[in-house]
Amino acid sequence: MPPISGGCLCGAVRYCIDAPPLWTAYCHCRSCRRATGAPVAAFVGATASSVTFTAGHRAIHKSSPGVRRGFCSSCGTPLTYESDEAPGEIHFFTGTCDDPDSLPPARHVWHEAALAWFDTDDSLVRHARGSGRLDDR
Repeated sequence: MPPISGGCLCGAVRYCIDAPPLWTAYCHCRSCRRATGAPVAAFVGATASSVTFTAGHRAIHKSSPGVRRGFCSSCGTPLTYESDEAPGEIHFFTGTCDDPDSLPPARHVWHEAALAWFDTDDSLVRHARGSGRLDDR
C-alpha cells in the first residue's frame, strides 16, 4: 500500500502515514459526532511512529480525560483523535485523506450510540461499544 497522505481544508496542515493502516472503522459515539458535526465519523488508525506532519502544526484540544483531538487552527478541520487507551496510535478522520475511497471502514464501533435515523447499508460487524484497542484488527 502506498503512503497515506492528507490534510485540512485550507492546506495549512498536511500529513503522511508511511505504513499500512492498523484498522479502519466507523465511530458512532456522541463525542465523535460532536467533534465533526456529522452523524457518524470514519477513522483510519495509524502507529504514531509511521506519521509525519509535512506542513503546519495541529492544534490540540483535550476533549475529555485522556483524549486529545487535533485540528487545523486556521480552518477548523478536525484531523486526529488520540487516547491514553491506545498509546502509540493516532486516529485520522478518513475524510481528511487524499484518497478516502482506498480506506473503506471495516467495522462499526460504539454502535449502541448510533442515531436512530442513521444507518449504513452494509454487512460490517457492529460492535456495541468500542475501545482504543480494537481486538479484531
